[in-house]
Amino acid sequence: MSQYAVVNPATGETVETYPTITDIELDRAAASADDAHRHWSRSTSVEERAALIRRVGELHVERRDQLADIIVREMGKTRDQALGEVDFSGDIYAYYADNSVQLMKDEPIELLGGEGSALIRRSSLGVLLGIMPWNFPYYQVARFAGPNLVIGNTILLKHAGQCPESAAAIEQIFRDAGFPTGAYVNIYATNEQIATVIADPRVQGVSLTGSERAGAAVAEVAGRHLKKVVLELGGSDPFVLLSTDDLDATVQAAVDARLDNNGQSCNAAKRFIVIAELYEPFLEKFTKALGAVVPGDPTAPDAVLGPLSSASAADRLQEQVDRAVAQGAKRILGGERNGTFFPATVLTEVEPGNDAHHEEFFGPVAMVYRAASEQEAVALANDTPFGLGSYVFTTDPEQALRVADGIDAGMVFVNVVLADGAELPFGGVKRSGSGRELGRFGVDEFVNKKLIRIG
Repeated sequence: MSQYAVVNPATGETVETYPTITDIELDRAAASADDAHRHWSRSTSVEERAALIRRVGELHVERRDQLADIIVREMGKTRDQALGEVDFSGDIYAYYADNSVQLMKDEPIELLGGEGSALIRRSSLGVLLGIMPWNFPYYQVARFAGPNLVIGNTILLKHAGQCPESAAAIEQIFRDAGFPTGAYVNIYATNEQIATVIADPRVQGVSLTGSERAGAAVAEVAGRHLKKVVLELGGSDPFVLLSTDDLDATVQAAVDARLDNNGQSCNAAKRFIVIAELYEPFLEKFTKALGAVVPGDPTAPDAVLGPLSSASAADRLQEQVDRAVAQGAKRILGGERNGTFFPATVLTEVEPGNDAHHEEFFGPVAMVYRAASEQEAVALANDTPFGLGSYVFTTDPEQALRVADGIDAGMVFVNVVLADGAELPFGGVKRSGSGRELGRFGVDEFVNKKLIRIG
């Protein structure tokens, strides 16, 4: 049976299966991308590549309804959020189209001694492999493909097994936008085949967004073959509340940050660390607000919380919650699970010895902690193997920057949630991965920053 299939998590229906690529077809795909790179990188200008990237973004917006429908049935995203993801993807392609010339321009270096001049000139590396996850099928591809195609790299794209229909739709968009054959190639490859792709000398780098396990496996193979890797892995982001002049608004931000994408977002707020004097009122309001959100049909226009992405995802989350409670956590919210529909759940009294204290909950489960001081809040925020994003809510601007400096994470958002942008770098530290995507830092990951020294 093919590992690529659209299985609607809301209904359990297998909509369609897709055959995996053969080894011969995979070799042809790599050859096509390699051949395309020679022309794409050397015979087209940045402006020409940017014009095609712009068209990719426009086609996402023009086809937004069709594209949204696909991912609602592939992974259960609510329709409103699916439309938002498509639009954001369009914005990312537009950003790189608008800024490509500036991002790729020569960078002079002031010499400390000697005559002449020096500069950095950016150019492509070659064929890149992108390994993308199911939780944001369009957005994840946009932040990888957008900058790298503008640079002049070409792409082999392996999407998640449950997203074959959106993968095909994205590839069709690149064709319709006018990209040459081989510039962007979708491959329905197995994990074993992907190992051979990483080892292939025609492939110059790998970008993966996924689990720690997948990241470790890819990095191991890439390391053996001296390939550049960008990894965006898991997260257990802290939401640190130290003061507020509007508790209701802060609670709503906390709910939004936890339930985004049905709770299945790497940089969602998952651990809520609240200063002692606000702990009880926050917990009461937060629990009430989450309890009012009932999982339902993701196609409904007013849906807030749909199903988890698959039955196996729901099983994993249930096992984690049950184990956390067995190890001493207190479940103060969380009703009966109905198949893939998982109710919003709140855990308190999660002690450092509990497995849950250092795990990522990929679903609508929130852990709430009490902190006696700012210092204890920062220590709790950093007591995790992850370091992707984080959130700080305070009315004190100096405290905001002080706490932001103290948190070990790749991103800190102060008094705001769901504020990602095409121009803002995305990435983490510790076991959340390495490298950055989006903005100018995303451009510089897979680029040859060539020194040219002129005497």
